[in-house]
Amino acid sequence: MSVIVVTLAVCAAAIAGAVLWLRRRYVMVSVSGASMEPAYRSGDRVWVRRAPIGSVRTGQVVVVRLSYPPAWNLAVREPWSIKRVTAAPGDPVPRSGFGALAHVSETTVPDDCLVVSGDNAADSYDSRHCGFVPGDRLLGVVVRHAAAPGPG
Repeated sequence: MSVIVVTLAVCAAAIAGAVLWLRRRYVMVSVSGASMEPAYRSGDRVWVRRAPIGSVRTGQVVVVRLSYPPAWNLAVREPWSIKRVTAAPGDPVPRSGFGALAHVSETTVPDDCLVVSGDNAADSYDSRHCGFVPGDRLLGVVVRHAAAPGPG
């Protein structure tokens, strides 16, 4: 009897440890807004792998916290934004179409920054408006796109 109890306790501890590891490594985020349409629509859910900025590459989709101007009503906006990486650390700074980066002195993206943009440029607040996104504002990289939940 005691062997069964010990075995069950070890299994429970292993499962709890695995769950804790997964929760620290991955997070599910709901897409809010049209800035990434048509690839991601409002209501879609994505799995995000927490990642350091040094592992992020151009073209990947990331979740970041942007610096919105004071005029924006953040009470109705999600604090996290889903965007595509236009330039990663060490890449040339994009100037064309990126007004906020047109006159920066750097020729390459600094090691601790990203340049991000929404696929739907007409409805996206991104590096075209706020410039570089510091690495400490990176949640992670989107690794899986889940469909929007069905009617509940």
